[in-house]
Amino acid sequence: MRQKIVAGNWKMNNDLAQTEDLLGQIKNQWQEKEGVRVIVAPAFTNLHHAFESLRKYSIDVAAQNMNENSEGAYTGEVSARMLTSIGIKTVIIGHSERRAIFKETDEVLAKKVNAALENDMEVIFCCGEELSERMGERHFEVVKSQLEKGLFQVSEENWKKVVIAYEPVWAIGTGETASPEQAQEMHAFIRKTIAEKFGQTLANEVAILYGGSVKPENAQEIFAKEDVDGGLIGGASLKAPDFLAIVNAF
Repeated sequence: MRQKIVAGNWKMNNDLAQTEDLLGQIKNQWQEKEGVRVIVAPAFTNLHHAFESLRKYSIDVAAQNMNENSEGAYTGEVSARMLTSIGIKTVIIGHSERRAIFKETDEVLAKKVNAALENDMEVIFCCGEELSERMGERHFEVVKSQLEKGLFQVSEENWKKVVIAYEPVWAIGTGETASPEQAQEMHAFIRKTIAEKFGQTLANEVAILYGGSVKPENAQEIFAKEDVDGGLIGGASLKAPDFLAIVNAF
């Protein structure tokens, strides 16, 4: 059975005091949901604190990004080894904001995926189309290309450490949300694309998260779809009651 996952991407929000406050609220309201894995992804500066704070809770901590190189003259960057040295075993790679704002290419993202897997890290790999690509009916083509260029170099053995997050870019931070039917359609397409390359058995084991403005009000309907295995949550993950309500939507 595939993992059910709710991951909160905090983006560039929360200093240390705010991080402590949000983690405290989550812990105070925490009731383990059987069969659902919960992940939070604070800023780099607060990763170790979050890891230590959540040691006694079944909540994992992920990084929002990492560099593809192991070390060297890359001012301001963080490597996989640095992350694993503080207990971080999961990293988000290829978020639409990294692609659009920081111009990360498919080739760079493939290198990041490889570096993470070589360091025994789990990858949450993001893919998704812009509004113009959806309107031009190129959304399947775009997502397939992102998967092929970013993930198809991964060995079958390493796919057990890969989670995919589909994020329609037009539905991130806009208040717009793909309908549950649109989400299911793309998730099924992603699974089919993986199956064509690696076989149906492997494809059936890959968790695919939906990452487009999931809220407590729509989470249950989205998560009920056959190929939707959870969510990569943005804004709603910054409010403990909303985030935990999404966890409980399964």
